[in-house]
Amino acid sequence: MTLSPIFQAALWMAGAIVGFTSMAFAGRVVLQELDTFELMLYRSLVGIVIVFGVGAVVGTLHQISTRNFKLQIIRNLSHFAGQNFWFYAITVAPLAQVVAIEFTSPLWVLMLAPLVLAEKLTKARMLTALGGFIGILIIARPGVTEVNFGVLCAAISAIGFAGSAVFTKLLTRTESITGILAYLTLTQAVFGLVCAGLDGDITLPSLALLPSVVIVGCAGLLAHFCLTKALTCAPAAIVMPLDFARLPTVAILAMLVYAEPLDIWVFVGASVIFVCNYFNVLRESRVKPV
Repeated sequence: MTLSPIFQAALWMAGAIVGFTSMAFAGRVVLQELDTFELMLYRSLVGIVIVFGVGAVVGTLHQISTRNFKLQIIRNLSHFAGQNFWFYAITVAPLAQVVAIEFTSPLWVLMLAPLVLAEKLTKARMLTALGGFIGILIIARPGVTEVNFGVLCAAISAIGFAGSAVFTKLLTRTESITGILAYLTLTQAVFGLVCAGLDGDITLPSLALLPSVVIVGCAGLLAHFCLTKALTCAPAAIVMPLDFARLPTVAILAMLVYAEPLDIWVFVGASVIFVCNYFNVLRESRVKPV
C-alpha cells in the first residue's frame, strides 16, 4: 500500500518534532554542567562523525569544495550565534516561550532576503513581519510582566537562524547538502573550541552526561533531515502548520517534566505568528516567478 504524500509528510514531520523536542530537553540537561560554547563544540564533533560517515558510505564526500568558503563561514557564524542564544534561552526561559518565538525566524528571513538575495521587500512582506513582531509582544507582554532575558535571547536566536537560512538558500545554488553540512559541523566545532577555550577551561562532559550530548548532536541533524524530507513530499503550505504542533508538544512536556505553567498568552502570540507565517507561505506560493 502506497501512502499519500500528505501522510508521508506528516510522518516525516513527526520525526522532526521528535528531533527538535529531544534537542531542547537534552540540551537543558547538558547545560547544567557545560556552557553553550562547550555544548556546541561537542555537538559539532558528533555531527562531524555522522556527516562524514554517511558521506563516505553514500559516496558524496567529493562534493565538498572550497569555491564558496567565505560564504560558508558567514552562514555558519550566523547559525553558531543563533544556536548559542537558543541554547542559553532554553535554560532561563520557559521552553514554550522559546519555541513560540523561534517560529518568527521565517519572518526575519523576509527582512533579510532583500539584503542578501536581492529580493524585493513588498508591503505584504513588511506587514507580515510586523504581525510576527506583534506576536512576540503578546508572548513577552512588556510593561505587564517582567520580560525574561531568555525571551530576548530567543528573539536574537531567531534572527541568527534567519540569517543562516538566507545564506543557505544562496549556497544551495551551487553547493550540495553534504558540502553545506560538512562545513557546518567543521566550522562550528572550531568556533566552539575557540569560544569555549577563551577562559582557558574547557569542561569535558561526564560519563553520565554523554548520552545527552549524543542526543543533542544527533537530534538536530535528524530534525532537519526529516523536515527536508517532509518538504519533498508536500508543499510548505501543508508542512509548516504541522511544525507548529511542536509548540503544544513542548509546552505539555515542559509542564510534566519541569512544572512550567501553560501560559495562554504564549499560545495567543504563537497563533498570531503562525497566521503571519501561513499567510506569507500562501502568498509566496501564488506569486508567479519573474
